[in-house]
Amino acid sequence: MSPRKLHFSRRDFLKTTSAGAAAISAGVWTGGAIAEPTSPLQKLNIGCIGTANRAAADIAGVHSENIVALVDVDKNYLARKLSEFPDARTYSDYREMLDAEKGKIDAVVIGTTDHHHAPATIRAIRAGLHVYCEKPLTHTVEEARLISQEAKKHGVATQLGTQIHAGDNYRRVVELIQSGAIGDVNEVHVWVGKGWGGGDRPEESQKPPETLAWDLWLGPAPERPFAAGRYHPAQWRRWWDFGQGTLGDMGCHYMDLPFWALGLRHPTSCVAEGPEVHPESCPHGLTVHYEFPARDTQPAVKLTWYDGNQTPKEVAGERVPGSGVMFVGSEGKLFSGYSNYRLFPQDKFADFQVPEQTIPPSIGHHAEWIKACKDGSPTTCNFDYSGALTETVLLGNVAYRVGERLEWDAENLQATNCSRADQFIRKTYREGWEVS
Repeated sequence: MSPRKLHFSRRDFLKTTSAGAAAISAGVWTGGAIAEPTSPLQKLNIGCIGTANRAAADIAGVHSENIVALVDVDKNYLARKLSEFPDARTYSDYREMLDAEKGKIDAVVIGTTDHHHAPATIRAIRAGLHVYCEKPLTHTVEEARLISQEAKKHGVATQLGTQIHAGDNYRRVVELIQSGAIGDVNEVHVWVGKGWGGGDRPEESQKPPETLAWDLWLGPAPERPFAAGRYHPAQWRRWWDFGQGTLGDMGCHYMDLPFWALGLRHPTSCVAEGPEVHPESCPHGLTVHYEFPARDTQPAVKLTWYDGNQTPKEVAGERVPGSGVMFVGSEGKLFSGYSNYRLFPQDKFADFQVPEQTIPPSIGHHAEWIKACKDGSPTTCNFDYSGALTETVLLGNVAYRVGERLEWDAENLQATNCSRADQFIRKTYREGWEVS
């Protein structure tokens, strides 16, 4: 489907033509159709898919624009957000919204459960809409590849909701690593001290509240009875049908830093350690080992992820807090959290001179995307970058669920030594929710 045509005044047309040409010369164009930019002075008309919790924070991040449509399967959430945007049109089904709002909206913000990310995103992209989607980008490895390809094809502005990417600390760490402060990095450890996992599928069948469209909440997932407090609103990350556990929740935030700093893309192998696999729920703790190939002059990298009850208290010989990233280089080590970093050994770096800042401050994660929608400028967490990041994150759960080391052929999305992995790399969808 070709991107929607917007109607501008002659003045706006000249502005957007100039912006579009600048985007192409800057390398934003990727060979497909170019979604026409909006005048920088013109507010975007945005449809919001999901309105509560993380979605509410994303809506707050784009409230400078026109919030014209709201979608939520929970009437209570929808009413709450409608009180803030009383002129917005409301829907319970984003498929209906995308059809009804054709030609009326420029972009969507998606803050749903993970299993709805791809069905909502793919429909929006194919409608020529710009998309901001919460992490992880998708629910499966295959979906992440498809979404990144479709975004490239349609030329829309995209951004993954890894808000910490806009923080100054991440920028300083990237500069330090890329300046060679700790030498060549061939080992990285990433850990998060929280755990989304455990639990057996409820046996009882309960009637969902009148305010919740349960069948729409399930969407592409297999049918199952409603169980109060077990899925909606806060526990869905524990279940394979809807989430991807702690790795899916936090992997894109913390693994983003080594991906950015080291220019990582796709691993060549992946193996995971954890408790016995449960067919319904994610593990309480997980350790995943990834191997990445050498890049240009940089050596191959081994990256290890830990979460939940497998979170370490000491990494590479250093005591560490509950979450963070440790880069191990030939000349030292660097620990980073969200807001600070430390170099080791401390005595060696006591008089260390921090290199000049080369990465400019962010205008804001949401603001960056809004600007991209209007003038075609690049975003730092676009779906090409964040699609590869999401593929890698979710591959860890694939390795865990099959219980084997995967030799990974990223080009073909295939574990060459384990055909059983395919059932977790991709999935089937209920009729009416397909993404292909």
